[in-house]
Amino acid sequence: MNTPHLSRRTVLARTAVITGAAVAASFPGSQWLSSPAYAAGTDPTPKMVREAVRRAEARNRRVMTGKPSRNGWEMERVADDGGNIYTCPVPGTPLTDVQVRMGDVEVVLVHVIRRFHYEIDELRKGDVVGWRSPGSVRKGMPESNQASGTAVQIRPGSYPSGTNGGFFSSQRIVLRDILAELDGIVRWGGDDTKPDEALFYIQVPPGDKRLAVTAAKLRGWHDRPGAGAGSPVDVFNSKRRIAAEKLEQRQQAA
Repeated sequence: MNTPHLSRRTVLARTAVITGAAVAASFPGSQWLSSPAYAAGTDPTPKMVREAVRRAEARNRRVMTGKPSRNGWEMERVADDGGNIYTCPVPGTPLTDVQVRMGDVEVVLVHVIRRFHYEIDELRKGDVVGWRSPGSVRKGMPESNQASGTAVQIRPGSYPSGTNGGFFSSQRIVLRDILAELDGIVRWGGDDTKPDEALFYIQVPPGDKRLAVTAAKLRGWHDRPGAGAGSPVDVFNSKRRIAAEKLEQRQQAA
C-alpha cells in the first residue's frame, strides 16, 4: 500500500487548527479577532492568548512528526504526552499498558487483542507491543504503523518477522474470522510480502468512514449481552467462513 507523504500545506493546516483551538480555549468566541485594532494590522493579542499559542506550538513540535506511517496516519514522537497516543488497558486480560491511538483505532485494536486472548492463545502481561518511536521502526514498512499508534504486535518474540507458519490451522481460522468480523479494517502482517505474523494494523487512512462504522458496531456490542469479544463464536459457521475466505483472498492479493 503506497501512501503519499503529508504535504507542507497539510502540516501547516494542522498546526493552525491546534493553535486556533488553543486560542479559542483561552478566549471563547475569540471576539478580539474582529476588533478594529486587529483589522488595522496592530497586535492586540493579550498575553494569555500568546502564551496559549506558544504552548500549542511547543506541543506540536514535541509530539508530531509531520510524517505518515505506511497506512497514512501521522507518526508521533512520544506517547502519553499531549498527543493522540496513550496507554490503555485491555479489559478481560492481564494487559494494562498497551499504547495505541485513542478513539476508533483503540476500539478496533483492543477488540483484536481480546479475541486473540480468548480464542487463540491466552496472553500475559508484556505480550503486546503497541506504539514504538519513529526512530525504532522502518519507514515505509507496515511496522511503521506502530509509530502512529495504529498497530500492535502480539507476541513478537513468538512470531519473528520474516517467518511464517507460527499459527496452527485452527488458530488461523479464528484469526481470519476476527479480520472478517472487522470488515477488512485490520490487516494481518502475515499477509504482507515480508511476513510479520505478530503484526496487526489499521489498513485504512484517516477519515475513512469504514473505520468509524466498524468502531460504532463494536461499541454497540458492549451493551448487548452475548455480543462482542469473549462471547461464544462459531468460527465454522458457513457464512462466517465464506466471508473470512473472501477477505483472505482480497488481502493476500493486495
